[in-house]
Amino acid sequence: MGQQSSLVTDHAPGRSQLLMTDIVFECTDRIGGAETSLNLANLCVLEAPGLGDAKNYKLVSASAGRWEVDGFIEIDHATDAVDCVLKSDAGEDVGFLHLDVKEIRSESANSENEPSREVEMCDDQIELTMRWKNADTQLESIWVDDDVAAQLNSYAVDRWVNFEKTGELSTLNDGISFVREAVDLTPQGHPSLPRGLSNLGGMLCSRFERAGELSDLADAITLQQKAVELTPQGHADLPAMLNNLGVSFTCRFERTGELSDIADAIAAQQKAVELTPQGHDDLPNYLNNLGGSFTRRFERTGKLSDIAEAIILRQKAVELTPRGHADLPGMLNNLGNSFTCRFERTGELSDIADAIAVRQKAVELTPEGHADLPGRLNNLGGSFTRRFERTGELSDIADAIAVQRKAVDLTPQGHADLPSRLTNLGASFTCRFERTGELSDIADAIAVQRKAVDLTPQGHADLPSRLTNLGGSFTRRFERTGELSDIADAIAVQQKAVDLTPQGHADLPSYLSNLGGSFTHRFVRTGELSDIANAIAVRQKAVDLTPQGHADLTTYINNLGGSFYQCYRSSGRIGDLEDAISRFKTASISSVGSLRVRVHAAQQWARRSIEYNPSAPEIIAAFDTALSLVAMVAGLERTVKARYTQLEETSGLALEAAAVACALERPDKALKWLEQGRCLVWTQLNNLRTPLDDLRIQDEALAQEIANVSAKLESAGSSRVQSHVDMSLPEKMSLEVEARAHSDLAKKWADLLRRARALPGFESFLKPSPCSAIMSHLPESGPIIVSNVDECRCDALALLAGMEEPLHIPLPNFSIDKAKKYRAIFDNQLRARKLRAREVEVAMSIDDQLSLRGLRPAPIGENGEDLSVHRALRGLWEEVSVDQTSGEALPRVWWCPTGPLSFLPLHAAGIYQGSIRKSVSDYVVSSYTPTVTALTNRVKNDHFIDSHALGLFLTSQPNVPSASPIPGTTKEVQSIFKRAEESGLRASKLEGDEMSVAACLERMQEYSSIHLACHGSQNAAEPLKSRFLFHQGDLELGTILRSNLKHADLAFLSACQTSTGQEALSDEAVHLAAGMLAAGYRRVIGTMWSIGDAPAQKVATTFYEYLFSHRDEASGSSFDGSLSAVALHDATQQLRRSLDDSEYALLTWIPFVHFGL
Repeated sequence: MGQQSSLVTDHAPGRSQLLMTDIVFECTDRIGGAETSLNLANLCVLEAPGLGDAKNYKLVSASAGRWEVDGFIEIDHATDAVDCVLKSDAGEDVGFLHLDVKEIRSESANSENEPSREVEMCDDQIELTMRWKNADTQLESIWVDDDVAAQLNSYAVDRWVNFEKTGELSTLNDGISFVREAVDLTPQGHPSLPRGLSNLGGMLCSRFERAGELSDLADAITLQQKAVELTPQGHADLPAMLNNLGVSFTCRFERTGELSDIADAIAAQQKAVELTPQGHDDLPNYLNNLGGSFTRRFERTGKLSDIAEAIILRQKAVELTPRGHADLPGMLNNLGNSFTCRFERTGELSDIADAIAVRQKAVELTPEGHADLPGRLNNLGGSFTRRFERTGELSDIADAIAVQRKAVDLTPQGHADLPSRLTNLGASFTCRFERTGELSDIADAIAVQRKAVDLTPQGHADLPSRLTNLGGSFTRRFERTGELSDIADAIAVQQKAVDLTPQGHADLPSYLSNLGGSFTHRFVRTGELSDIANAIAVRQKAVDLTPQGHADLTTYINNLGGSFYQCYRSSGRIGDLEDAISRFKTASISSVGSLRVRVHAAQQWARRSIEYNPSAPEIIAAFDTALSLVAMVAGLERTVKARYTQLEETSGLALEAAAVACALERPDKALKWLEQGRCLVWTQLNNLRTPLDDLRIQDEALAQEIANVSAKLESAGSSRVQSHVDMSLPEKMSLEVEARAHSDLAKKWADLLRRARALPGFESFLKPSPCSAIMSHLPESGPIIVSNVDECRCDALALLAGMEEPLHIPLPNFSIDKAKKYRAIFDNQLRARKLRAREVEVAMSIDDQLSLRGLRPAPIGENGEDLSVHRALRGLWEEVSVDQTSGEALPRVWWCPTGPLSFLPLHAAGIYQGSIRKSVSDYVVSSYTPTVTALTNRVKNDHFIDSHALGLFLTSQPNVPSASPIPGTTKEVQSIFKRAEESGLRASKLEGDEMSVAACLERMQEYSSIHLACHGSQNAAEPLKSRFLFHQGDLELGTILRSNLKHADLAFLSACQTSTGQEALSDEAVHLAAGMLAAGYRRVIGTMWSIGDAPAQKVATTFYEYLFSHRDEASGSSFDGSLSAVALHDATQQLRRSLDDSEYALLTWIPFVHFGL
């Protein structure tokens, strides 16, 4: 609503008049269907004696058989009688009524009952009654126009406020009539005319929101534009006029989707803000409304800069609103809406957490009994529901339903907002049903949404949306029960929603697409061809009605493709499949719309193309598109944590693409896609750190600019703080500024890449490497074996130096189910043996421990299946590993596994029972690499390490607070350090309390190699918060990454589970070992699961003994880790030979793994 505070309400003395208000005509006959044949349009009123021309009033259909007069009847003090003529929409007279004014006045004075009269109808089959209210007859002064206008304005605002509470349209119509007459009485040039025009426009805008009549909104905008034109520059009312005009433009935009309207709204409201001095009471309101318009435009275009601006504006509005101010809860509520909108687009959990926090605060600040409390509870419930949809946390949807139930309970019967709150409560019930399958929830959803529809008057602008929501719930229940009556009901109400929605309405395409979904569901169930024909027709219409550039167009096209595909599945017509593929392709290559939808569309484009022609060239293009979109989903404008969160939804896509490439005999594409679609975050980090020497030769200024932006982007991605509920508002506002700066950096980075790629020879600068580029920098000492695991097939790609493309090795005996089974075997055994932390085994030697634990019987499955570690290792040997032949010096092999295979020890695959025992470690020295590129980049960029930095730094941290003691680390480090000194090596150590986190970072800069004997903690949700635990604090991976370690060579992580990874992100290598590679170390020793204190000591000391004894004597005091893979192999094999081949013995030496060169 606009400008209530500017209304003039002064009273002046004068003579009395009679006002007939809240006038209603209602059918009272009981002849079925009679009211449906009656279409009233106008009421003509003539006063006697003749005091002027007849007055015509518009009749508005409020519900079946009920019409309300648009306005009030003002009866002059000299009038004796009034004749009323009812006219139909065809202009014919259909009823007559004579009113005796003296009788009416008498009734008004002597009775509190609502007056009524029977109408004399031309059709005696119809009974019609007129009812009205007699308003305060002390409307004064028919002589002084200024005073009359003031009195009318005062009366109008009362009616407007009353309408906002009750939703009673006749009340608003009276207000409009009053203020319209006030405007008519105000002469041109009068200083109060702009106010009257603006308020009349505001009331018409309110009536539009209730009834949806576009002409009201057009009139509102025209009136408010005139109000602005008539208001002099510098006038105190001008900002308010501009603000109100912006509100009306925003309303029309929401109805029509016309982008020029929201642009005009923003322009007007921005000017209102600019003209309002700091400290003005109305400034927070103007900022809030401007933020609302930016939010609306964001919902239409998906432009993230708009929602960022909206949040900043609304945060400022909150900040400027004094504590205890009545408007503060409303401001907080609206800020929560903008946070929720951004969350729905980006999935950034901190946004929905902020939305919930500010909306909880809004509820907390709203006193019990306040009229706005139910609305704020309702909105808080909506934010809880959005978070539930993202996380599946049942407590969120329970909270949503609880607060929305309360909102409904607190809303009086007959309140205008009750239907919308019932609808939202139903939506939350539906969400919980989709998660739990509890039929009582969907029954409750349908019940409250049906009630919402029943309570919504015919002609109400929101009735179509409520019908659509009810239809959605019917559809959900049909999907669960298959009850055809439900899908029939869904189609019926969604069809009615479409029928009630005017052409040109911004929501019509959405209603059509949803209706098409229900038709499609019924077709899949019944095979009724008319249903799929209808589905395609309405979804095609949804597409046709949606303007190019609309954020939802991609969704509608994708949905249309789904209907065409279902038609193909039934008909087998190739044309239907071609239409489906065409729509999926169009949706996926769109430049606007939800990235998630576009990724899904690209996947469908690829999969349906395979059905169409398994060798179709478009398959390659489709997967190329899908994988390039995945990189955008996890864009550099996000924090690292947010990127990982987004990537969970697309996990496995690169593996699917590679499997298809292998089926097409395109191992080159398989390799490219695996490199492009896996370890995206580490790849991004590597790109930000790429050497720019060649580019500097071509364009030094550009290279320096890229280097500067790279450093800032890396810092922003890894260090930008996420908002949390305990932060103050100024802190959150500061974070929003940081987030916008981060986004601007990402845009600048993209622009710099475009400039670099325009240079000759740099066309592929930092683009995903083609197969030929990857193959040109392979290590000479052995192959890289990439193992791809997908639902449809499994393959290995062997990459050998000198070859032009990978050697494709199908793995027909392996499957993703076997990989999952073997992983489950290891998980169960590790859990049973509590191999979760590096701990000391008290009062038992390692030999005693192992001899005891080796007696456990092998686990057996329910069907007698062998579920032992031996079985899993044998399966890997027989089904995955590549045969090798051994010589005097074992060759190197780098394993690059994917999917569930990433969690299995390929380096230990083998047969460890029976007369013939053999394993991978008998034939090769194994290393791992997260991606092929992670290794080839090290081969390609073999950087020089300053001789002054060559050396070894060691630390032991045996007694970290809140962690189990590991006293063996002290002996481990002291033993290695002593041996290093004896060998004349440059070495340093700090133990326990001697070392702070800062001191460790300093040593990491000074020494090329480090040995961390301590507890490690992996944080799968936020990988950069994975950390090493020291006496004096924790060293986080993110801190290491920001340290720019120029001389990093070898990192020995003598800690537990440093290369474990996370199942939901199996192809992102979210573990400490991969993180240390990303930080710059060329080779890393890690562990796949928890290690015992004694075995850890033995492996570490043996490892360094090998390196010390095999150094080049000419190297002096320097130390490097070039032989680290062979040294680890030697150390683990020595440990293995000291044990038997029991399961516990295997689990003791297998976890030690080598990454990198």
